[in-house]
Amino acid sequence: MFDQKLIDSILSQILEASGRIERRLSTIQSPDDFLSSDDGIDRLDAICMMLIAIGESLKYLDKISDGKLLAKYPEVDWKGAKGIRDIISHHYFDIDAEIVYSVCKDRLPLLVKTVQRIKKDIED
Repeated sequence: MFDQKLIDSILSQILEASGRIERRLSTIQSPDDFLSSDDGIDRLDAICMMLIAIGESLKYLDKISDGKLLAKYPEVDWKGAKGIRDIISHHYFDIDAEIVYSVCKDRLPLLVKTVQRIKKDIED
């Protein structure tokens, strides 16, 4: 079926990147906090890098599983999660802090919960 060890490693990387996002976002109370100081901009930059890493990892997971693994978990907008990588990478200077904030606050928790579930499912 799938290379379980490789998939587990990729899922762990996604969880690590998500944890970094959560830590960096912990002092950000609104999208304006990203833009109000150099520290906020640095946090936005670092969070965007982790979103790129997550998107790239999800694309790779899809490739090595022939699109079958993530499809088993339709509660997450996988296309959007992978697509934000392209948006950030190719349109970096047009990044909207409100969208990044919303993705991290509203969508990342479900992605993390689902990735944890996938890890558990492949271990069983």
